[in-house]
Amino acid sequence: MPEALTPIAPLLSVVIPMLDEAGNVLPLIEEISAALKAYPAVGENFEIICVDDGSTDATVAEIKQAQKLNDHVRLICHPQRLGMSAGIRNGVRRARATWIMTIDGDRQNDPADAAKLLALAWQKGRDHKILVGGIRVNRQDTLSKRLASRFANRLRKTLLKDDCPDTGCSLKIFPRDSYLELPFFSGLHRFMPALLKLYGHETMFVPVNDRLRQVGESKSDILGRATKGLWDLLGVMWLIGRTPEPARGSEPKPPL
Repeated sequence: MPEALTPIAPLLSVVIPMLDEAGNVLPLIEEISAALKAYPAVGENFEIICVDDGSTDATVAEIKQAQKLNDHVRLICHPQRLGMSAGIRNGVRRARATWIMTIDGDRQNDPADAAKLLALAWQKGRDHKILVGGIRVNRQDTLSKRLASRFANRLRKTLLKDDCPDTGCSLKIFPRDSYLELPFFSGLHRFMPALLKLYGHETMFVPVNDRLRQVGESKSDILGRATKGLWDLLGVMWLIGRTPEPARGSEPKPPL
């Protein structure tokens, strides 16, 4: 019998962490597919990896329904809630593309902005080490969330000097291998710009659309996130201080 053909790896893997997002799944996947197919540099050459983080509603059923309608969709299920960083990590680990796009599962990020971020990421070639992230304009969140986010961003920028105005925006583009070299911890997704910059990557940030949540409820715990975020911040400061130059981003090389 002839050997089975190895599937051609896609150019872009879209990773979507999801927790109780029933009602958002199908329209979000449709929007992402339409946006990427309309961008000539990607076309049909992508996959969408939905990572369910232990949902108790119909999220998984809707993802499976989407798989029947769209050949680009893949599903990963966590047996229990592990958090957004774990969802991104497991999605990226299973991704087949060399480039990753992350996006929220609540449809507040606009997939139409993907082309803008991809164009910036690839303008110096697809081997360039870069992270391109969104800056949410006209935020549609509650006042308390906007104020908490503003304070956290200013504190982090001051202490880490990562030049990132909005690390909480999930819409990001980056190389898969670069991300997998980062040390993993539960708040990693908020410190990716600082750590990739530490490891010699360029970072760019551009305004993107922020939309009002239409279905479901926010999972954000402002007080809990602030407490954990402070410990994470101190840990990243320690890591930066303990990472020697010029070995940043790789293991130190032995002398010749």
